[in-house]
Amino acid sequence: MSKLVILCVDDEEIVLRSLNTQLKEAFGNTYEYEMAQDADEALELIAELNKEGIKIIIIVSDWLMPGMKGDEFFIKVHQQFPETIKILLTGQADESAIQRAKEEANIHCCLYKPWSENDLLEIIKSSLDKL
Repeated sequence: MSKLVILCVDDEEIVLRSLNTQLKEAFGNTYEYEMAQDADEALELIAELNKEGIKIIIIVSDWLMPGMKGDEFFIKVHQQFPETIKILLTGQADESAIQRAKEEANIHCCLYKPWSENDLLEIIKSSLDKL
Protein backbone atom coordinates (compact mmCIF):
# COMPACT_ATOMS: atom_id res chain seq x y z
CA MET A 1 0.00 0.00 0.00
CA SER A 2 1.30 3.44 -0.86
CA LYS A 3 1.93 5.95 1.85
CA LEU A 4 -0.53 8.67 2.66
CA VAL A 5 0.40 12.24 1.78
CA ILE A 6 0.21 15.56 3.60
CA LEU A 7 0.35 18.42 1.10
CA CYS A 8 1.44 21.96 2.04
CA VAL A 9 0.75 24.90 -0.28
CA ASP A 10 2.29 28.34 0.22
CA ASP A 11 3.99 30.86 -2.05
CA GLU A 12 6.70 31.51 0.53
CA GLU A 13 9.47 28.90 0.43
CA ILE A 14 10.46 29.59 4.04
CA VAL A 15 6.93 28.68 5.16
CA LEU A 16 7.02 25.44 3.17
CA ARG A 17 10.41 24.51 4.63
CA SER A 18 9.18 25.23 8.14
CA LEU A 19 6.00 23.17 7.68
CA ASN A 20 7.98 20.32 6.13
CA THR A 21 10.45 20.28 9.02
CA GLN A 22 7.74 20.43 11.70
CA LEU A 23 5.69 17.66 10.10
CA LYS A 24 8.67 15.36 9.52
CA GLU A 25 9.86 15.83 13.11
CA ALA A 26 6.38 15.07 14.45
CA PHE A 27 5.29 12.22 12.17
CA GLY A 28 8.54 10.88 10.71
CA ASN A 29 8.09 8.36 7.92
CA THR A 30 4.44 7.68 8.70
CA TYR A 31 3.43 10.00 5.85
CA GLU A 32 4.92 11.44 2.70
CA TYR A 33 5.12 15.23 2.50
CA GLU A 34 4.59 17.18 -0.70
CA MET A 35 5.03 20.92 -1.18
CA ALA A 36 3.57 23.28 -3.80
CA GLN A 37 4.16 27.01 -4.21
CA ASP A 38 0.71 27.91 -5.55
CA ALA A 39 -2.75 26.49 -6.07
CA ASP A 40 -2.21 25.60 -9.74
CA GLU A 41 0.94 23.61 -8.92
CA ALA A 42 -0.94 21.92 -6.08
CA LEU A 43 -3.87 20.96 -8.34
CA GLU A 44 -1.44 19.43 -10.86
CA LEU A 45 0.28 17.49 -8.07
CA ILE A 46 -3.07 16.30 -6.67
CA ALA A 47 -4.13 15.05 -10.12
CA GLU A 48 -0.78 13.31 -10.66
CA LEU A 49 -0.85 11.59 -7.24
CA ASN A 50 -4.49 10.59 -7.69
CA LYS A 51 -3.65 9.04 -11.06
CA GLU A 52 -0.95 6.99 -9.30
CA GLY A 53 -3.45 5.88 -6.64
CA ILE A 54 -1.75 7.94 -3.91
CA LYS A 55 -4.13 9.50 -1.41
CA ILE A 56 -3.67 12.99 -0.03
CA ILE A 57 -5.22 12.97 3.41
CA ILE A 58 -4.48 16.53 4.58
CA ILE A 59 -3.82 19.79 2.77
CA VAL A 60 -2.46 22.80 4.64
CA SER A 61 -2.76 25.86 2.41
CA ASP A 62 -2.08 29.55 2.59
CA TRP A 63 -4.91 31.88 1.62
CA LEU A 64 -3.11 34.79 -0.07
CA MET A 65 -1.18 33.38 -3.03
CA PRO A 66 -0.59 34.58 -6.59
CA GLY A 67 -3.31 33.42 -8.94
CA MET A 68 -5.90 31.45 -7.02
CA LYS A 69 -6.65 32.26 -3.36
CA GLY A 70 -6.77 29.47 -0.77
CA ASP A 71 -10.55 29.47 -0.38
CA GLU A 72 -11.03 29.02 -4.16
CA PHE A 73 -8.37 26.29 -4.18
CA PHE A 74 -10.06 24.41 -1.34
CA ILE A 75 -13.46 24.63 -3.04
CA LYS A 76 -11.97 23.05 -6.19
CA VAL A 77 -10.30 20.32 -4.13
CA HIS A 78 -13.47 19.68 -2.14
CA GLN A 79 -15.51 19.13 -5.32
CA GLN A 80 -13.28 16.20 -6.29
CA PHE A 81 -11.99 15.00 -2.92
CA PRO A 82 -14.50 15.92 -0.19
CA GLU A 83 -12.87 13.52 2.29
CA THR A 84 -9.52 15.34 2.19
CA ILE A 85 -8.96 17.34 5.37
CA LYS A 86 -8.32 20.99 4.58
CA ILE A 87 -6.55 23.43 6.91
CA LEU A 88 -6.34 27.10 5.94
CA LEU A 89 -3.12 28.78 7.07
CA THR A 90 -3.23 32.54 6.78
CA GLY A 91 -2.10 35.87 8.00
CA GLN A 92 -4.36 37.84 5.72
CA ALA A 93 -7.63 36.10 4.89
CA ASP A 94 -10.72 38.16 5.45
CA GLU A 95 -13.58 36.71 7.45
CA SER A 96 -15.82 36.33 4.39
CA ALA A 97 -13.17 34.18 2.65
CA ILE A 98 -12.79 32.01 5.75
CA GLN A 99 -16.57 31.64 6.04
CA ARG A 100 -16.82 30.77 2.35
CA ALA A 101 -14.13 28.10 2.78
CA LYS A 102 -16.01 26.65 5.76
CA GLU A 103 -19.32 26.55 3.91
CA GLU A 104 -18.20 25.51 0.43
CA ALA A 105 -15.04 23.48 1.13
CA ASN A 106 -15.71 22.14 4.63
CA ILE A 107 -12.32 23.27 5.94
CA HIS A 108 -11.31 21.62 9.20
CA CYS A 109 -10.03 24.88 10.65
CA CYS A 110 -8.20 28.11 10.04
CA LEU A 111 -4.76 28.61 11.59
CA TYR A 112 -3.27 32.09 11.66
CA LYS A 113 0.32 33.03 10.82
CA PRO A 114 2.61 33.10 12.61
CA TRP A 115 1.40 29.73 13.85
CA SER A 116 2.47 27.84 16.91
CA GLU A 117 4.04 24.47 16.09
CA ASN A 118 2.04 22.91 18.94
CA ASP A 119 -1.22 24.29 17.54
CA LEU A 120 -0.40 23.04 14.06
CA LEU A 121 0.45 19.55 15.28
CA GLU A 122 -2.61 19.35 17.54
CA ILE A 123 -4.87 20.38 14.66
CA ILE A 124 -3.30 17.79 12.37
CA LYS A 125 -3.49 15.07 15.04
CA SER A 126 -7.16 15.88 15.71
CA SER A 127 -7.91 15.78 12.01
CA LEU A 128 -6.12 12.43 11.63
CA ASP A 129 -8.44 11.05 14.31
CA LYS A 130 -11.34 11.72 11.94
CA LEU A 131 -9.94 9.48 9.20
